[in-house]
Amino acid sequence: MIGENKVFIIAEAGVNHDGSFDLALQLVDAAVAVGADAVKFQTWKTEKVITRKSKKVPYQKEEGVDLENQYEMLKRYELSFADFQKLKSYCDGKNIIFFSTADEIESATFLNTIQDIFKIGSSELTDLPYLRKIVQFGKPIILSTGMGSLEEVQAAMTVLLENGLAKKEITLLHCNTAYPTPYSDVNLKAMVTLREKFGVTIGYSDHSLGIEVAIAAVALGACVIEKHLTLDKNMDGPDHKISLEPDEFVMMVKAIRNVELALGDGIKSPSNSEKENIPYVRKSIVAGQKITKGEIMGEENITVKRPGGGIDPSQWYDVIGKTAIRDFQPDEAIEL
Repeated sequence: MIGENKVFIIAEAGVNHDGSFDLALQLVDAAVAVGADAVKFQTWKTEKVITRKSKKVPYQKEEGVDLENQYEMLKRYELSFADFQKLKSYCDGKNIIFFSTADEIESATFLNTIQDIFKIGSSELTDLPYLRKIVQFGKPIILSTGMGSLEEVQAAMTVLLENGLAKKEITLLHCNTAYPTPYSDVNLKAMVTLREKFGVTIGYSDHSLGIEVAIAAVALGACVIEKHLTLDKNMDGPDHKISLEPDEFVMMVKAIRNVELALGDGIKSPSNSEKENIPYVRKSIVAGQKITKGEIMGEENITVKRPGGGIDPSQWYDVIGKTAIRDFQPDEAIEL
């Protein structure tokens, strides 16, 4: 199951290759170098996914005059199926998992021949006929839920489950489809709501700036983290500015792995690293002043001080009222 043994970290290459196959290869190399578990692209036939006069999303618009529409932009960034076959082989040689998000069914059908996981983007959350077709491939699905209400996620889950996918094969990613996402709109607690409501593996697809929100998501139980990776934030494509450069991605991966270790197993008990400190840091019941054999022990002549190893303070009321079996000097550990 995805994210079962460790957080599954996806380097979202997306369209940060800007339509260049060579740049796509470099993004694979970068994903390997930063320690990601997988590198993910986006696959589409432009004419099958968008109308020819569709306008750009506001964040995609360049400053000043921008005469290009969204169809024209996507056409420039479109890679061929042959390119993705080569990318898959290249990833196999680099020992990193390859997969890509299909934006329409022809691309999904192609990707089914070369990948073992299907990542479905937020824009397809409510495309229930599309979800029904993806389920028929019989492969694990990671579904982003950006822009979605709980009711819309429920409808999508119903399609996945009623068409044969088991809950253990479904991962829901909390996501906010704003580039960049303001911290005030991240709402990480909604990710926890998804786990409680649907009983599936959860994760977070991050479009906020920086690395702290992704790290916080892991602390809240994310088993999958998806974050955009770029070679240079100053490149021309629409997603570069909200992506991490390799040195930043390395920091995120390291922090996630540290948090992963720090979460532990949930059992409250002394750790191996602190056991050696117990005799020095814990306290014992000791004589607060000179005590003579036969004297009754009480709050006026005994106290609690370091080190440990003697009678534990938790037994204080068992000691009160006992008779001293011998003389005790101040600070000497009490024996019964």
